[in-house]
Amino acid sequence: MRAVMYDRYGGVERLRMVDLPTPDPGPGEVLVEVVATGLNLSDWETLHGSPAYARLGGMFRPHRRVLGSDIAGRVAAVGPGVTQWTVGDEVYGDNLDRKGGFAEYAVAPAHALARKPAALTFAQAAAIPQSAAIAAQAVARAHTGERMLLNGAGGGVGAFAIPLAAASGVHLTGVDNADKLDLMRELGATDVIDYRETDFTRTGPYDVIVDLVAQRSPIAYRGALAPGGRALVVGGPVRVLLGMLTVGAVIGAVTGRRLGVLAVREGPAHFAAVADAVVAGDLQVVIDRVYPLERVAEALTRHGEGRALGKVVVRVGDGPVTQ
Repeated sequence: MRAVMYDRYGGVERLRMVDLPTPDPGPGEVLVEVVATGLNLSDWETLHGSPAYARLGGMFRPHRRVLGSDIAGRVAAVGPGVTQWTVGDEVYGDNLDRKGGFAEYAVAPAHALARKPAALTFAQAAAIPQSAAIAAQAVARAHTGERMLLNGAGGGVGAFAIPLAAASGVHLTGVDNADKLDLMRELGATDVIDYRETDFTRTGPYDVIVDLVAQRSPIAYRGALAPGGRALVVGGPVRVLLGMLTVGAVIGAVTGRRLGVLAVREGPAHFAAVADAVVAGDLQVVIDRVYPLERVAEALTRHGEGRALGKVVVRVGDGPVTQ
């Protein structure tokens, strides 16, 4: 099978197209013929091996050498003990532990997959799992009438989070670069901020802050929070995570403002509701561009450098991703 792999941490120059044996599914696993793969920040981080937690399982060399966790395709084979899937079923899901989406076939745990709704294209389905799970769990931290700020809101997570917040009566301020301000407004953001022009921690106050590109100190977040407010980071450098868990805990105890890390739960139970809303016409999947497998490096660069408006998707299979 064709696959794009890498052997050492670094930039996109480490990637190369190779022919690999098609893997066999083990007990409780499914072999998926991949049609489309949605890109996530985790792909960029795992390629570079940074932050440090991106090297879990392989401190000096990558443990999983084919990236791509959000996959959509067809079941090609099932392993022992799998009864919920049969060959030919159209599925999608977040294969974060195994990855393998930048290849024509990927092995995934059967429980990580959901049946692809017929109304969704493969590209749409591949754009949903990880971003939808983060968006739904982030917005769930805010209540009707509250003021929420989402940093990094012009990408795939924000494309779901902004309309989810609007539907819940949450007043969301989206932060990203100037090229994404119009998109955030169109999606329903109450206010927008260009981070290159304005330090969002000097605005507010906000009842909830969720930072998808965490680079700030706990003290900075505390200054932007209303009394009783909550600030949560999703990923980011280890120093930021440790700061939120240590200094943030102290600040919370002293001021009543809670600071911490959003531990995102994975799996169909956490993204299926968003997919249902897309099918119902209540949400949309915002796809910036679709690249062929041969151009994974270009796709990752666009996504990793923060230039994508919404999701970037890679077309893997020979068939169309729009059907």
